Amino acid sequence: MKPVRYGIIGCGMMGQEHLRNIALIPEARVAAIYEPDAAMRAAAARLAPGARFAESLEAVITDPEVNCLLIASPNHLHLAQLERIAALRPLPLLVEKPLFTDPADAARVAALAGSYDAPVWVAMEYRYMPPVAHLIREAAVATGGIRMLTIREHRFPFLQKVGDWNRFNRNSGGTLVEKCCHFFDLMRLIAGADPVRVMASGGQAVNHLDERYGEEVPDIWDNAYVIVDFANGLRAMLELCMFAEGARFQEEISAVGPKGKIECHVPGPGRFWPDHLGAPPVPRVIVSPRDPKGPRELEVPVDPTLLAAGDHNGSTFYQHRGFADVILGLRQPEVTLQDGWWAVAIALAAQQSAKTGQSVALNGLGERSIAAS
Repeated sequence: MKPVRYGIIGCGMMGQEHLRNIALIPEARVAAIYEPDAAMRAAAARLAPGARFAESLEAVITDPEVNCLLIASPNHLHLAQLERIAALRPLPLLVEKPLFTDPADAARVAALAGSYDAPVWVAMEYRYMPPVAHLIREAAVATGGIRMLTIREHRFPFLQKVGDWNRFNRNSGGTLVEKCCHFFDLMRLIAGADPVRVMASGGQAVNHLDERYGEEVPDIWDNAYVIVDFANGLRAMLELCMFAEGARFQEEISAVGPKGKIECHVPGPGRFWPDHLGAPPVPRVIVSPRDPKGPRELEVPVDPTLLAAGDHNGSTFYQHRGFADVILGLRQPEVTLQDGWWAVAIALAAQQSAKTGQSVALNGLGERSIAAS
């Protein structure tokens, strides 16, 4: 079996989570890293002591030891780096979300989807959280066909990132792109259909208003409601609050249909759970049939080793396990460029709706803007 030898582009907070999880894949190792920040390089060296550190993006891409790549750099760099890889050496690629941040760049993504010569997997970790994956598997039977889907995230504010890039919409794409494209990907996956209309209300109410970067005040939003209508009649809603870290669970997802309801409750990162409250909560799934009535609750614990490797309930490991299997020729990518494009398209439509106060139609947008990859 050939080894999986990663070249890593970006080793900030999320990049380091990737390093910890790659270390758990027996046939994978990190061969080379490009990280321009000295502090992040030092942290990455401790996590991947056998990796070489490159002085440029190009040096990682062309390193002969590397046979796959991971992009985990700041959001606004993803698309240009993907294009550089395509031009120099199109290796199998795992690219962090969001795939792009500017509506004007949709055509560039379409060009890549039509020409990139190797597998691309867009990192949508939330699909692989064990309680979320359980809900996805069981939802059709539990509901009799989903008609309504609700995703609630009540969490902590944005953390500090290198150069404070995530404090400004011009870098992140905006909160509904940076934070919520995961959830719009989940909506589309669970719906099994494309969206046709987006309506949203959102803004900045509490967080980061007392921060200053030069003369600038951060403009990232900290709360929103988003409603998405899908072509098959399913309605979905996102409720986001980023000043609610006191909640027991960080994500709550519910799907409802004519036969009943299924929901999952997902705790936030264990490192943020207060010691005086004892052990962190365990993820759970609840199935509530209409007839006969009687909710059934199931705990869905996550392997402690995987919990210790990151902040996403083990999902980063499962994602890398799948990507490694792609490199080994055992499967195809599960999250394509088309999926990554749609997640951002919905997010950008939501931000536009919230700014203008009007709904945004998406009918047929995917077919016109990007070829299936």
